[in-house]
Amino acid sequence: MPPTARTPRSHWIQAGLEALSRGGPDAVRVEALAAELGVTKGGFYGYFAGRPALLDELLDEWELRCTRNILDQVESEGGGPADRIRRAGELFADDLHRVDLAVREWARHDPSVATRLRRIDNARMEFLRAMFGSFIADPDEVEARSTLVFTLAIGRHFIAADHPGRTTREAVRLAGELLLRPGP
Repeated sequence: MPPTARTPRSHWIQAGLEALSRGGPDAVRVEALAAELGVTKGGFYGYFAGRPALLDELLDEWELRCTRNILDQVESEGGGPADRIRRAGELFADDLHRVDLAVREWARHDPSVATRLRRIDNARMEFLRAMFGSFIADPDEVEARSTLVFTLAIGRHFIAADHPGRTTREAVRLAGELLLRPGP
């Protein structure tokens, strides 16, 4: 009888990220993940020392996917600063955004996650400041636009208002384009 293939580590991490996005860190349970993957939980311990190790890995993966990979791809594709900001926003897709929101909620209750989130948000803001600073001379306007674009990217899913003649997505796109216009 051939040996049974192990569930890849990446499957555990992906299932963990999905659970995190659905219900926060409390939803990341070894037994539940194993059931979701259709395997026993024994294979989990071949990759992770325990649930805390998985939670750390999930934060590492969130950072990689939601920040480093996006900024690396934007950098490699090039283009003008406004195009780079647009591209970063496009790459921050809905599935990544849901994980990001879950990490933000987690950070409200866990100081170590809050410290990590602040570091990541600072890296994101530095990217925006550099992009806006390349075509806007006023440092106050650079900071204001960077903050508004960042706020729009994070908070867009919380908008419940109607936008006569437009979808929320269209209204958010219009707001983003307004912020990306060259300075006076």
